[in-house]
Amino acid sequence: MAALPYLLLALVLIWPAAAPTADSLPPPSQPPPPPPPQKVQVWPKPTSISWQSAVYAPLSPSFSIRAVPSHPSLRHAIAFYTRLIRTERHAALVPPANYTLARVPIRLVALSVSDPEVPLGPAVDESYALSVLPDSGSADISAATPWGAIRGLETFSQLAWAGGGAATGGQPIVPSGIEISDRPHFTHRGILLDTARNYYPVRDILHTLRAMAFNKLNVFHWHITDAQSFPIVLPTVPNLANFGSYSPAMRYTDNDVRRIVRFAESFGIRVIPEIDMPGHTGSWAGAYPEIVTCANKFWAPRAKPALAAEPGTGQLNPLNPKTYRVAQDVLRDLVALFPDPYLHGGADEVNTACWEDDPVVRRFLAEGGTHDHLLEVFINATRPYLAQELNRTVVYWEDVLLGPKVTVGPTILPKETTILQTWNNGPENTKRVVAAGYRAIVSSASYYYLDCGHGGWVGNDSRYDKQEKEREGTPLFNDPGGTGGSWCAPFKTWQRVYDYDILHGLTDDEAQLVLGGEVALWSEQSDETVLDGRLWPRAAAAAETLWSGNKGSRGKKRYANATERLNDWRHRMVGRGIRAEPIQPLWCPLHPGMCNLSQ
Repeated sequence: MAALPYLLLALVLIWPAAAPTADSLPPPSQPPPPPPPQKVQVWPKPTSISWQSAVYAPLSPSFSIRAVPSHPSLRHAIAFYTRLIRTERHAALVPPANYTLARVPIRLVALSVSDPEVPLGPAVDESYALSVLPDSGSADISAATPWGAIRGLETFSQLAWAGGGAATGGQPIVPSGIEISDRPHFTHRGILLDTARNYYPVRDILHTLRAMAFNKLNVFHWHITDAQSFPIVLPTVPNLANFGSYSPAMRYTDNDVRRIVRFAESFGIRVIPEIDMPGHTGSWAGAYPEIVTCANKFWAPRAKPALAAEPGTGQLNPLNPKTYRVAQDVLRDLVALFPDPYLHGGADEVNTACWEDDPVVRRFLAEGGTHDHLLEVFINATRPYLAQELNRTVVYWEDVLLGPKVTVGPTILPKETTILQTWNNGPENTKRVVAAGYRAIVSSASYYYLDCGHGGWVGNDSRYDKQEKEREGTPLFNDPGGTGGSWCAPFKTWQRVYDYDILHGLTDDEAQLVLGGEVALWSEQSDETVLDGRLWPRAAAAAETLWSGNKGSRGKKRYANATERLNDWRHRMVGRGIRAEPIQPLWCPLHPGMCNLSQ
C-alpha cells in the first residue's frame, strides 16, 4: 500500500490534461471586468468620479497652487486653500483599507481658467474638471470661470486626508489617478439668515460664509430687517438704525456690509439683501412713525383680529406719500452697498387688520377700496423704481401672488424682472408659481425651515400648563406628536431636507423656471451662540441635493449612502471649526449599516 501514493502521483504527471471545451473558455472579446470604483468622500457628491485603483499620493511639504491667468477672488481662494490643505489632517471615521502609496508626491495644483473676467452673478458657470495624474507630481483643475475653479479647490481639499502616517512624513495623501467632472444641478443654492429678530456679529456671518463655501453653496440671502429691529445703517436714512436697532453695538455699518460682500465674493458667494416691506416694518416707526400703521401695539388683542403674525406690529402705509420717499431712500442706499443684480423686497404676510388700524386706510376701504388695491398701490410705487431706476431684478415672497388674504395680479409683476420665493404648501405652491410663468426659488417651510420644531416662544402661554395626558382625537400640543407651539413643527431632520425634490410634480418646461433653493433660519430662537448647530449639517444636506441631486445613477434616492458620507463630512467640518450637530451616535459610523431602519 505504501507505493500507491507514488503511483497516483506518476499518473497525474504523465496523464494528458483534458482539453478545455468551448463552453469553459471565456469569450476572447470580453476583457475581465474592471475593479469596482473606490470610495471618495467629497461633499457635495460630485456629478462624475472615476478612480479605479486604490493608490494615494502624498502631498509634498512644499505643496503649492498656481493659476493661469490670475484673478483677485482666485488669489484669495488660492491663499486660503493652500493654508487649509497644508495644515488640515483629517482622519476619516472609517479609513480606507488596502491601499498603496505612490512614490511621487504631489507638489503642485495647476489651475487653468478659460475666462477669468466673468463676474459673479446669477447662472454663472461653476463647472470644473479635476485630475490627479499618476506619478506626475501634479494635479490639474480646469474651469471656465474663477468661480468654478474655487469649487474645484474645495473638492481637492476634501480629497486630502491623514492616511499616510510615517511613510509620508505625516503629510496628507490624495487619490492618485482620480478624475472628476463636476457641475451643479441648480445655479441658486443658498442660506437665508434673519438678522432682525436676533443680531449676529459680523464675525459669525463671515464664519457662516466660510462654511457655505465648504459646502459649495453660492447665495447668502441676508434678511436684514424686520418688525423687531432695523440693524443696518443707511447713509441717507441713518435714523432707521439709530432708532430701530437693538443698540449701537448691534448695527451693521457700511464698512461691515462691504467687508461681508467682499468676503463672500472671494468664495464665489453672492449676497442678496432683503428689506421686507410693506409688512414686517414695525422697526421703521422709531424714525418715521407717521408712515407706519399699528406700530408698537399688542400683536394679538383680545376678541379682535391679530395685528401681526407674531409679536412686533407695524406696516408701511401705502396711502402716505412720505412712505415712498423713505422707501426709495432705503432702496437706493441698499443698491449702493450690494452689487448683486437681485434685491429681495419681501411683501409677505401683509396683515389687513394692521392697515385698518389707520383712519385714512379705513376711509379708503369705506369708499370702495380693497386690501388688494392697497398692496397694488405699494408695489406699483416701489417695484418699477427698483427694476427700472436701480436696474434690479426684484424677488418677492410668494404671498404677493398667492397670499391667502392680500395679493396683486400678474399684470403688476412683470415676469422678466420678478422672481418669486416659495415657502408655503411645499411642491404645490412651487407648481402654482412656475405654472404662472415666474422663476422660482424654493424654500418650502415643510422641508427647508431650519428653525421649526423648537417649540413656541411667546410668553404667558397657558397651553403648556397641562398635567394630564391629552385626549386622543384632538390636536396634540405637549404630548408626543404635538407641535409644542412651533407653527411649522416637527423639526426638519437632515433626511427630511435631503429627500426634498424641489422639482416634484413639475413638467420639464416648468422645471426650467426653478432657479434652485434656500434653507432658511428665522431667528426668533437663534443667535450666534447656536448658529452652527442650527445650520449644520442640515444645510449641508440641502447643499448636496442642490448641487448633484439626491438620487443615484439608477434614479433611487441615496439617503442610505448619504448617511455614511454625511457622518464623515460633519466630522471634517468640526475639524474645520464648524460646530455642526452630530446626526447619530459615533457608534453608528464606526459600525456601517448597523443603525439603519432596514437592511
